[in-house]
Amino acid sequence: MTDRKTDLYAMDLTGAVWRKSSVSGAENDCVEIAALPGGGRAVRDSKNPGREPLRFTASEWAAFRTGVISGEL
Repeated sequence: MTDRKTDLYAMDLTGAVWRKSSVSGAENDCVEIAALPGGGRAVRDSKNPGREPLRFTASEWAAFRTGVISGEL
């Protein structure tokens, strides 16, 4: 069995499509996300796009979203 997290970090994100929240300001001080195969997400700082992005499995991303939406985070 392969380690899903290792697989995510092995992915080449050169062609990733990054997007910002529609409520982001013009200052470019925000977070960008890119969809990954299998429902995972990559997250990077828009001010430093060359820095290695964080990567989350689909279940990690779902737990994060649930926490934000419910006000836990």
